[in-house]
Amino acid sequence: MTTGKINVSVENIFPLIKKFLYSDHEIFLRELVSNGTDATLKLKHLISIGEAKVEYGNPVIEIKVDKEGKKIHIIDQGLGMTADEVEKYINQVAFSGAEEFLDKYKDSAKDSGIIGHFGLGFYSAFMVAEKVEIITKSYKDEPAAHWTCDGSPEFTLEPADKTSRGTEIILHIAEDSLEFLEDSKISGLLSKYNKFMPIPIKFGTRTETLPKPEDAPEDFVNETIEVDNIINNPNPAWTKQPSELSDEDYKNFYRELYPMQFEEPLFNIHLNVDYPFNLTGILYFPKLGNDMQIQKDKIQLYQNQVYVTDNVEGIVPEFLTMLKGVIDSPDIPLNVSRSGLQADGAVKKISNYITRKVADKLKSLFNENRADFEAKWNDIKIVLEYGMLSEDKFYEKAGAFVLYPTVDDTYFTLEELKEKLKENQTDKDGKLVVLYAGNKDAQHSYIEAAKEKGYEVLLLDSPIISHLIQKIEGDNSGLTFVRVDSDHIDNLIKKDENTISKLSDEEKATLKTSLEAYIPKAYSVQLEAMDSQAAPFIITQPEFMRRMKEMSQTGGGGMFGMGNMPEMYNLVVNTNSDLASSILNTEDKTHQEHLVKQALDLAKLSQNLLKGEALTAFVKRSFEMIK
Repeated sequence: MTTGKINVSVENIFPLIKKFLYSDHEIFLRELVSNGTDATLKLKHLISIGEAKVEYGNPVIEIKVDKEGKKIHIIDQGLGMTADEVEKYINQVAFSGAEEFLDKYKDSAKDSGIIGHFGLGFYSAFMVAEKVEIITKSYKDEPAAHWTCDGSPEFTLEPADKTSRGTEIILHIAEDSLEFLEDSKISGLLSKYNKFMPIPIKFGTRTETLPKPEDAPEDFVNETIEVDNIINNPNPAWTKQPSELSDEDYKNFYRELYPMQFEEPLFNIHLNVDYPFNLTGILYFPKLGNDMQIQKDKIQLYQNQVYVTDNVEGIVPEFLTMLKGVIDSPDIPLNVSRSGLQADGAVKKISNYITRKVADKLKSLFNENRADFEAKWNDIKIVLEYGMLSEDKFYEKAGAFVLYPTVDDTYFTLEELKEKLKENQTDKDGKLVVLYAGNKDAQHSYIEAAKEKGYEVLLLDSPIISHLIQKIEGDNSGLTFVRVDSDHIDNLIKKDENTISKLSDEEKATLKTSLEAYIPKAYSVQLEAMDSQAAPFIITQPEFMRRMKEMSQTGGGGMFGMGNMPEMYNLVVNTNSDLASSILNTEDKTHQEHLVKQALDLAKLSQNLLKGEALTAFVKRSFEMIK
């Protein structure tokens, strides 16, 4: 028997591991199962290149819980270790066995899927164990070894009577970690971290009923058998080529990832790249609508099929964190506990690749079946619009597939829209004017007025549209966006040159003074000679101020917060309406005030601006008029 001290650069590595290297104690199982997988894949590779003259068989990794003995066993059938290798890889902690293996076989091991985390990962066992044993036998014809350590730098290493190839790690669970002796706890951790490991993982057994033979008598009782309970899927969809998968395969994998999600995804994007880095994965577009508050952290990050985290910030562009799915890359730089990303140029490259890949896929979906893409537009637009705002590379490609729908459900790309507007939607400065509504119901009267004049009106109703049109205008100097209830629409809508005001300039000045005496300070009065059948009072908003206010409210002062902007409105009065003449000619100031307030409230009501106490007073006043 050999005894000695573990060669570490600190006096005692175990408190350091418990306190600093691993903040989340439950990942000990992930690390140990990953090591077993690593050892199995290494053996498979050595056999494939003729380096190991043994049978691979059908290896599994088995986890056993001995609640009474307060022990957990993790058993693999991988390449195992000799006593010298235990000394080298376990006792000399600073040395990584995976690094040596990969260096030795770097050419042939390129695609072997070796995780390469034996070393410090093993010592995560001491987060939950007061003593750890390793019983291991190498695939080489050498005696088995038994290593024991009680959490101090002291260890023992002696021969063992193990005859089968592989490694068994025995954790003697500490009193403060007895929760890990519950089957439900272990099952949950395996499902969370090891659900898609490339080697089958056995945890207990389950009962299966054999099928009834065709010639069985009526009183035949089906036989039941105990079978290994394999808790993982070693060949998940993202490890396969897109050509191997059907639409139903993608949907089934989505259900496997999100068993409690009952709504099908709209479509998926399969990622597969091997240069300049390795990355695979599947991203799904769920139905999103206009909800900016949807739950994020639904994309799972894996490293060689080992679950790492669902916080993919940095790896996945922020606008795509609203999607669901899986990203897997061996090239993602993680800290020693795999629990956090390290700042690295490769991370940005991966993010840029995903952005480009998603844009290319969206373009192909648009080109292949535009009608289907249009049908899904309202469910995906918030992601794409946010992507245009936050990622320049995505914005550059977005013109090929981002849509601008009209209130009549016709869809244009921006270039198609420009071509359409050339016909008759230019302002006095020669700019193309994009008329749009933010709420089809609230702005119905304005929409109808614009349509009567032959104008195209878009429906742009996402919560970040003000930011997006600001960006689009900045990149298209000959284009301006104007909401249908904006004062800027006067620059576009052609007035009938023969429409003359019934009121003289003196009468208009008197009317304006009378109106200003009764309306709130937030309103400015504008007198316009319109058709006598047009609405007497119309409320518009200064386009710039309204847009700035919307932008200040988006994200509640967070993502796009710009502080509070004041309320400002224009009261446009049709000087050819009977109401304008009535207000002008009413000598009874009380009645005049009554007319102005009632008309103003009606105009407010059409803009959804009449609320609370003012709405209650309006309703009461209206009933009095009916009586």
